Order: sequence, then C-alpha cells, then structure tokens
Amino acid sequence: MTLKEVQELLEAQVLCGNDECLKRGVSICFACDLISEMLLYLKPHSLLVTSLTNAHVIHAAQVMDVKAVLFVGGRKPDQSVITSGELNKIPLLATQLLTFDCCGRLYEKGIKTDKQ
Repeated sequence: MTLKEVQELLEAQVLCGNDECLKRGVSICFACDLISEMLLYLKPHSLLVTSLTNAHVIHAAQVMDVKAVLFVGGRKPDQSVITSGELNKIPLLATQLLTFDCCGRLYEKGIKTDKQ
C-alpha cells in the first residue's frame, strides 16, 4: 500500500511530503505514544502512528528510519516540527481518526506490525 493510499484510507491531510514521497510503499506500522517504546520497538520502514506532536517524534522517526508519521485524533504539530519533517524528508500526515480506527483500517488492508 502506498502512502497516498494510506492518506486516502485514513482521510488524512498531508502536512509535509511531496507526491514522490507519497509513492512510498508501506507494509508495516507501529502505533505508540511513548518515545522510549518507539526507540525500543519501532522497526525501520514502518508507518509510525501517534498522537504525540513534539519534536522528539521526528527525532525518533529519523533514527528509526520510518517511512512516514501519522498524527491521529485531530492533533497537528507546530510549524517547527513540520519543518523538521521536511528537512529530514519524513512525510507527515494528520487525521481526525483515533489510533484504534486507523490501525483497524490499516489492518483490514493488509498492513501488519512487524512481529517481535
């Protein structure tokens, strides 16, 4: 599934990332609101689903080499976080849907977690 398909499925707004970024394929996702758990369990090339909107999320995403970050529950980061996403070439999406709904929709479309 491409990030563009994820965007459409989850009714998400693209906060940063061009059309080329949205062609990236996604096959695994990880939902979490604790930076420490992101650093422990997040696998490279995942879609990160979170309600955290601070700069630490971008740093964790960069370190863990994620495909994109999806902010849930109508939360949007401030412009400095969006700029950091742009500079690090990490697409950022935002949706009104809650984490549970996002994960359920993604699961139905074949997106799974990377088993530990």
